[in-house]
Amino acid sequence: MRPLDLLRAYAMGIFPMADDRNSDEIFWINPTERGIIPLDGLHVSRSLARDFIKREFGVRTDTCFSDVVAGCADRPETWINAEIYDLYGELHKLGYAHSVEIFQDGQLVGGVYGVSIAGAFFGESMFSRIPSASKYALVALVARLRAGGYRLLDTQFVTPHLITMGAIEISREDYHRKLANALQTPAEFDRLPADTPRQVLLQLTTQTS
Repeated sequence: MRPLDLLRAYAMGIFPMADDRNSDEIFWINPTERGIIPLDGLHVSRSLARDFIKREFGVRTDTCFSDVVAGCADRPETWINAEIYDLYGELHKLGYAHSVEIFQDGQLVGGVYGVSIAGAFFGESMFSRIPSASKYALVALVARLRAGGYRLLDTQFVTPHLITMGAIEISREDYHRKLANALQTPAEFDRLPADTPRQVLLQLTTQTS
Protein backbone atom coordinates (compact mmCIF):
# COMPACT_ATOMS: atom_id res chain seq x y z
CA MET A 1 0.00 0.00 0.00
CA ARG A 2 1.15 3.54 -0.74
CA PRO A 3 0.64 6.53 1.56
CA LEU A 4 -1.65 8.25 -0.96
CA ASP A 5 -3.86 5.15 -1.01
CA LEU A 6 -4.31 5.67 2.72
CA LEU A 7 -5.35 9.29 2.17
CA ARG A 8 -7.93 8.23 -0.38
CA ALA A 9 -9.33 5.70 2.08
CA TYR A 10 -9.71 8.35 4.80
CA ALA A 11 -11.47 10.64 2.34
CA MET A 12 -13.92 7.77 1.68
CA GLY A 13 -14.56 7.34 5.40
CA ILE A 14 -12.64 4.11 6.00
CA PHE A 15 -9.48 3.44 8.00
CA PRO A 16 -6.96 0.58 8.36
CA MET A 17 -6.22 -1.79 11.23
CA ALA A 18 -4.21 -4.97 11.73
CA ASP A 19 -5.15 -7.85 14.01
CA ASP A 20 -1.95 -7.39 16.02
CA ARG A 21 1.60 -6.08 15.72
CA ASN A 22 2.82 -9.29 14.06
CA SER A 23 0.09 -9.50 11.43
CA ASP A 24 1.07 -9.21 7.77
CA GLU A 25 -2.40 -8.14 6.71
CA ILE A 26 -4.33 -4.87 6.94
CA PHE A 27 -8.10 -4.72 6.82
CA TRP A 28 -10.41 -1.75 6.34
CA ILE A 29 -12.99 -0.52 8.84
CA ASN A 30 -16.19 1.36 8.08
CA PRO A 31 -18.20 1.16 11.32
CA THR A 32 -21.95 1.68 11.39
CA GLU A 33 -21.48 3.96 14.42
CA ARG A 34 -18.58 6.40 14.30
CA GLY A 35 -16.87 8.14 17.20
CA ILE A 36 -16.20 11.87 17.03
CA ILE A 37 -15.42 14.66 19.47
CA PRO A 38 -17.38 17.77 18.47
CA LEU A 39 -14.85 20.57 18.34
CA ASP A 40 -17.22 22.78 20.30
CA GLY A 41 -17.91 20.04 22.82
CA LEU A 42 -14.64 18.95 24.41
CA HIS A 43 -15.26 18.30 28.09
CA VAL A 44 -12.45 19.47 30.39
CA SER A 45 -13.07 18.81 34.07
CA ARG A 46 -12.06 21.49 36.57
CA SER A 47 -9.35 19.25 37.95
CA LEU A 48 -7.97 18.57 34.46
CA ALA A 49 -8.03 22.28 33.63
CA ARG A 50 -6.19 23.08 36.86
CA ASP A 51 -3.55 20.42 36.26
CA PHE A 52 -3.15 21.45 32.62
CA ILE A 53 -2.11 24.91 33.76
CA LYS A 54 -0.17 24.11 36.94
CA ARG A 55 1.52 20.78 36.34
CA GLU A 56 5.12 20.75 35.14
CA PHE A 57 5.16 19.53 31.55
CA GLY A 58 5.73 20.81 28.03
CA VAL A 59 3.58 20.60 24.90
CA ARG A 60 5.20 20.14 21.49
CA THR A 61 3.97 19.26 18.01
CA ASP A 62 5.63 17.15 15.33
CA THR A 63 9.02 16.93 17.02
CA CYS A 64 9.06 13.13 17.47
CA PHE A 65 6.15 11.75 15.45
CA SER A 66 7.55 8.21 15.11
CA ASP A 67 8.15 8.01 18.86
CA VAL A 68 4.51 8.89 19.50
CA VAL A 69 3.33 6.14 17.15
CA ALA A 70 5.71 3.72 18.86
CA GLY A 71 4.35 4.80 22.26
CA CYS A 72 0.82 4.12 21.08
CA ALA A 73 1.86 0.65 19.90
CA ASP A 74 3.69 -0.15 23.14
CA ARG A 75 0.92 -2.11 24.83
CA PRO A 76 0.00 -5.80 25.12
CA GLU A 77 -2.53 -5.60 22.29
CA THR A 78 -2.20 -3.19 19.36
CA TRP A 79 -3.55 -2.83 15.84
CA ILE A 80 -0.35 -1.02 14.72
CA ASN A 81 1.80 -3.45 12.74
CA ALA A 82 5.05 -2.67 10.91
CA GLU A 83 3.33 -1.63 7.68
CA ILE A 84 0.94 0.73 9.45
CA TYR A 85 3.84 2.22 11.43
CA ASP A 86 5.76 2.88 8.22
CA LEU A 87 2.73 4.26 6.35
CA TYR A 88 1.99 6.89 8.97
CA GLY A 89 5.65 7.83 9.06
CA GLU A 90 5.48 8.47 5.32
CA LEU A 91 2.29 10.52 5.72
CA HIS A 92 4.07 12.59 8.35
CA LYS A 93 6.96 13.27 5.97
CA LEU A 94 4.40 14.37 3.37
CA GLY A 95 2.75 16.75 5.86
CA TYR A 96 -0.50 14.81 6.29
CA ALA A 97 0.09 13.23 9.70
CA HIS A 98 0.80 15.10 12.92
CA SER A 99 1.51 14.47 16.57
CA VAL A 100 0.95 16.42 19.76
CA GLU A 101 3.51 15.46 22.38
CA ILE A 102 3.73 15.83 26.14
CA PHE A 103 7.18 16.07 27.69
CA GLN A 104 8.24 16.00 31.33
CA ASP A 105 11.86 16.40 32.45
CA GLY A 106 12.94 16.12 28.83
CA GLN A 107 11.20 12.76 28.31
CA LEU A 108 8.24 11.95 26.08
CA VAL A 109 5.47 10.90 28.49
CA GLY A 110 2.35 10.99 26.31
CA GLY A 111 0.86 12.06 23.04
CA VAL A 112 -1.69 11.69 20.29
CA TYR A 113 -1.28 11.37 16.53
CA GLY A 114 -3.54 11.41 13.51
CA VAL A 115 -4.07 12.29 9.87
CA SER A 116 -5.06 15.71 8.58
CA ILE A 117 -6.93 16.25 5.30
CA ALA A 118 -8.43 19.70 4.70
CA GLY A 119 -10.75 20.44 7.65
CA ALA A 120 -10.85 16.85 8.96
CA PHE A 121 -8.49 15.38 11.54
CA PHE A 122 -8.58 11.62 11.97
CA GLY A 123 -7.30 10.83 15.46
CA GLU A 124 -5.55 7.48 15.42
CA SER A 125 -4.25 6.71 18.88
CA MET A 126 -2.88 8.21 22.09
CA PHE A 127 -0.81 7.05 25.02
CA SER A 128 0.26 8.06 28.54
CA ARG A 129 3.28 7.24 30.64
CA ILE A 130 2.19 9.57 33.45
CA PRO A 131 -1.38 10.16 34.67
CA SER A 132 -3.49 12.30 32.30
CA ALA A 133 -0.76 12.86 29.70
CA SER A 134 -3.02 11.70 26.87
CA LYS A 135 -5.74 14.04 28.14
CA TYR A 136 -3.29 16.95 28.08
CA ALA A 137 -2.40 16.03 24.50
CA LEU A 138 -6.05 15.90 23.51
CA VAL A 139 -6.71 19.35 25.02
CA ALA A 140 -3.77 20.76 23.08
CA LEU A 141 -4.90 19.01 19.90
CA VAL A 142 -8.45 20.38 20.09
CA ALA A 143 -7.10 23.88 20.72
CA ARG A 144 -4.93 23.57 17.62
CA LEU A 145 -7.79 22.23 15.50
CA ARG A 146 -10.16 24.98 16.59
CA ALA A 147 -7.56 27.66 15.90
CA GLY A 148 -6.81 26.10 12.52
CA GLY A 149 -10.39 26.09 11.28
CA TYR A 150 -11.06 22.34 11.36
CA ARG A 151 -14.61 21.00 11.26
CA LEU A 152 -14.22 17.35 12.27
CA LEU A 153 -12.27 15.38 14.87
CA ASP A 154 -12.79 11.70 14.11
CA THR A 155 -11.99 9.27 16.96
CA GLN A 156 -13.16 6.22 14.97
CA PHE A 157 -14.62 4.53 18.04
CA VAL A 158 -15.62 5.72 21.49
CA THR A 159 -14.11 4.44 24.73
CA PRO A 160 -15.00 5.24 28.34
CA HIS A 161 -11.89 7.45 28.42
CA LEU A 162 -12.97 9.41 25.34
CA ILE A 163 -16.57 9.69 26.50
CA THR A 164 -15.39 11.52 29.62
CA MET A 165 -13.75 14.03 27.25
CA GLY A 166 -16.91 14.58 25.21
CA ALA A 167 -16.77 11.88 22.53
CA ILE A 168 -20.08 10.80 21.02
CA GLU A 169 -21.25 8.21 18.51
CA ILE A 170 -23.00 9.22 15.31
CA SER A 171 -24.40 7.15 12.48
CA ARG A 172 -22.33 6.28 9.44
CA GLU A 173 -24.59 8.47 7.31
CA ASP A 174 -24.21 11.45 9.62
CA TYR A 175 -20.47 10.92 9.73
CA HIS A 176 -20.18 10.92 5.96
CA ARG A 177 -22.12 14.19 5.78
CA LYS A 178 -19.77 15.79 8.30
CA LEU A 179 -16.75 14.36 6.51
CA ALA A 180 -17.87 15.73 3.14
CA ASN A 181 -18.30 19.17 4.68
CA ALA A 182 -14.90 19.03 6.40
CA LEU A 183 -13.12 17.96 3.22
CA GLN A 184 -14.43 21.11 1.53
CA THR A 185 -13.10 23.32 4.33
CA PRO A 186 -9.56 24.72 4.26
CA ALA A 187 -7.71 24.29 7.55
CA GLU A 188 -4.18 24.72 8.88
CA PHE A 189 -2.70 22.51 11.58
CA ASP A 190 0.22 24.84 12.30
CA ARG A 191 -1.70 28.09 12.64
CA LEU A 192 -0.88 28.26 16.36
CA PRO A 193 2.74 29.09 17.23
CA ALA A 194 4.70 26.23 18.76
CA ASP A 195 5.23 28.22 21.95
CA THR A 196 1.56 29.06 22.55
CA PRO A 197 1.06 29.28 26.36
CA ARG A 198 -0.98 26.51 27.95
CA GLN A 199 -3.45 29.07 29.31
CA VAL A 200 -4.23 30.07 25.72
CA LEU A 201 -4.54 26.45 24.63
CA LEU A 202 -7.05 25.83 27.38
CA GLN A 203 -9.04 28.95 26.53
CA LEU A 204 -9.31 27.75 22.94
CA THR A 205 -11.10 24.59 24.04
CA THR A 206 -14.66 24.51 25.27
CA GLN A 207 -16.59 23.96 28.47
CA THR A 208 -15.21 23.07 31.88
CA SER A 209 -17.21 21.59 34.73
